[in-house]
Amino acid sequence: MQLPDLQSTRVPAPAPYLRIATEEAFAPPGMLDIYRRILERGDADPGFRGLMGFYMSSPSERAQHIMRCLTDLDQLRLQHMDACGIDMQVLALTSPGVQVMDKATAVSFAREANDHLADAIRRHPTRFAGMLAVAPHDPQAAAKEIERGVTQLGIHAVVINSHTQGEYLSDPKFWDIFAAAEAHDAPIYLHPNSLPPGMYQPFFEAGLDGAIYGFGVETGLHALRIITAGVFDRFPRLRMVLGHMGEALPYWAYRLDYMHRATVKSQRYASMQPIRRQPSEYLREHFYITNSGVAWAPAIRFAQDFMGSDRVLYAMDYPYQHAVDEVIALDDMPMSADDQLRFFQTNAQAVFKMPPR
Repeated sequence: MQLPDLQSTRVPAPAPYLRIATEEAFAPPGMLDIYRRILERGDADPGFRGLMGFYMSSPSERAQHIMRCLTDLDQLRLQHMDACGIDMQVLALTSPGVQVMDKATAVSFAREANDHLADAIRRHPTRFAGMLAVAPHDPQAAAKEIERGVTQLGIHAVVINSHTQGEYLSDPKFWDIFAAAEAHDAPIYLHPNSLPPGMYQPFFEAGLDGAIYGFGVETGLHALRIITAGVFDRFPRLRMVLGHMGEALPYWAYRLDYMHRATVKSQRYASMQPIRRQPSEYLREHFYITNSGVAWAPAIRFAQDFMGSDRVLYAMDYPYQHAVDEVIALDDMPMSADDQLRFFQTNAQAVFKMPPR
């Protein structure tokens, strides 16, 4: 497997489809100010300190590039998009978003971040779409913000950065969020977060806590908790999105089904109760996946075979992963013209309810 050249000067050729990147991060400057105050207190959890604490303080070229790009929603970002042949980005508040904040601050800043996002979309309506931030610590306020975001701001998806201070959406106390997302037909993008304290140390000591492995493990765990808790039996029209090739869950599907059935039958865990279908069926029927960070044709082809070609979307993961050669490699994938159009353009337009262009 050949990795892309991060310093490439190649330019993607014009394509017979729009390239819509569906997991692209931004950060209002005000959020970074809140992060600095949290870090200055000295009691931030290790995962947040290790992730955002690093990016916000490191003099490394990578960290400086990421922090510069996160806060720009105009000239610099558009230049980078043009250089990579990206027609549109679907913007999401960078992890951990508001979920590391106290409840009152999180509720207030989620509204501010969504207004900031809506302003950027208004400035560049043919280049940007977005996902709403919410504060899961206050599920009722989160539900109201989904309603406001959809009906007033015209943003038709939600991003939740996995766990909220170690708590998971599989707990019914959070299910007002699912009810609002279902009622407004707003898919929830379950995006990685830094690892919670109970998971952090074994990954960190090996340098595996971040995007290399830990993010996918924790977010995949979260998605499985949602499935096995019966969320989709309770909310049958709820839709969700997973990045990074579904956090590897499609590749585990056979074993998930077999061992879920065996575990329920064994009655080993009070928390593992019967659900109406197999885990893989919920994956195929309620989830979409993006290839964010995985520009690898064999994995994408498998996901299309497993999920259906109408459920696999393109993403870059800007600015954390920003390589023009990845775009060129994906343009060159052996794929039918119809599936390529779905992958790069029309699936995103349908999932995020983009106006026609």
